[in-house]
Amino acid sequence: MLSTDMAIIVEGKYDKIKLSSIIDAVIIVTNGFSVFKDKEKLSLIRFYARETGIIIMTDSDSAGFKIRNYIKGSVHDPKIYNVYIPDVFGKEKRKLKPSSEGKLGVEGIEKQLIIEAFNRSGVLLGEKDPVDEKDAIVKADLVELGLSGGTDSSARRQELLRSLNLPEKLSANGLLEVLNTITTRKGLKELLKSEGD
Repeated sequence: MLSTDMAIIVEGKYDKIKLSSIIDAVIIVTNGFSVFKDKEKLSLIRFYARETGIIIMTDSDSAGFKIRNYIKGSVHDPKIYNVYIPDVFGKEKRKLKPSSEGKLGVEGIEKQLIIEAFNRSGVLLGEKDPVDEKDAIVKADLVELGLSGGTDSSARRQELLRSLNLPEKLSANGLLEVLNTITTRKGLKELLKSEGD
């Protein structure tokens, strides 16, 4: 499977499902225009832009460009990469009729065209190395470190979220996903130890 360390921003859950079958990456869904009012989502996108860089891959219709331009204007970070899918006319299998502009969204584009779009943008996709299970952070680690399942785990998690400049409403599962993109089990333990000092 191909992979990237950068977070990929897409419009909908079906786009995420499609990309997840091709690329191993953190994939954030804007839920269409909802991102315009979702401060928590925008905060998460800004976090990834700072830490790893982001790839914006919205549909090639006018709505997709509005969302893309909104994110670019709201993030202000040089680590933004734009991947543009080609104009392919047709209808997604799950829909009864084509979109208003008649173009396929990310979910309807063939795998090879998606890979070519990444190549054209200059974003290099690597082959995914097997994860060293000793270093991956799992839910049990969050429990062990007092970040989940304990009486004061919510407060401890909030403290960690603040120190990492992450949205306060990020769930334990969301935190787990973010942590695995920025650190290891050992790194998390060291981070929490340094915060306690």
